[in-house]
Amino acid sequence: MPDFRRTTDPRIIAVANQKGGVGKTTSAINLAASLAITGSRIMLVDLDPQGNASTGLGVPAEKRRPSTYDLLIEDSTVNEVVQHTAIDGLLICPANVDLASADIDLVSNEKRSFLLHDALRQPQIDALNLDFIIIDCPPSLNLLTVNAMIACHAVLIPLQAEFFALEGLSQLMMTIREVRQSANPHLRIEGVVLTMYDGRNRLCQQVEGDVRATLGDIVFKTVIPRNVRVSEAPSYSMPVVTYDPTSKGSEAYRALAAELLAKRKPSGGKYD
Repeated sequence: MPDFRRTTDPRIIAVANQKGGVGKTTSAINLAASLAITGSRIMLVDLDPQGNASTGLGVPAEKRRPSTYDLLIEDSTVNEVVQHTAIDGLLICPANVDLASADIDLVSNEKRSFLLHDALRQPQIDALNLDFIIIDCPPSLNLLTVNAMIACHAVLIPLQAEFFALEGLSQLMMTIREVRQSANPHLRIEGVVLTMYDGRNRLCQQVEGDVRATLGDIVFKTVIPRNVRVSEAPSYSMPVVTYDPTSKGSEAYRALAAELLAKRKPSGGKYD
């Protein structure tokens, strides 16, 4: 049973957007990798049944058992599920297709929305000595995403620089408010990061202006550009920051990690 009196040291950040194709998983794996490169110890929790984050960090399909499904449904511990990656300091809890049935499997469980919260607060996790836990959410506002929002301290929102960007954000913001009111009163927005940005495109510039005018300081200064190396890296099962460290995409994700770290004040070797 989890010890509800203890507080976790690692900062838990869910990377979420119910709209697919906005760079959510790409941002999750490259932010995690960039933080690890700085010397932080990171665990990425792949909560997307597609398992793209697992693929992007080099975990083949046949090596994804046990998985995050077992973490939620079968009472496996994080220590039983977690795996090392090729990047020092970066661990992953992989996902497989079993996770696609999680909503159905959880519907009769009265604690169905708190399972990830409890799993990430087991005392055994202290042995991993983590600074951050990054959760890659599925591209929908389902029970898995709600689990992530209840488990995390903050939500990081990748937002594609396109015409309907702000319209698609409203439902996610509403879900965050509902979770804050009902189950996780301390939930906050870590920030919004603009992705797939083309500075030569006037529409992108206009969208950026609208987003910053509407959301203010919660928008990261860093923007993630459209970059062919970012698109190529997953086919080599690598984050772009290791696939091509000198690319514009790599520079942007390292800058995002630095900006995120600058917002956090070290306390006792961990991050508040």
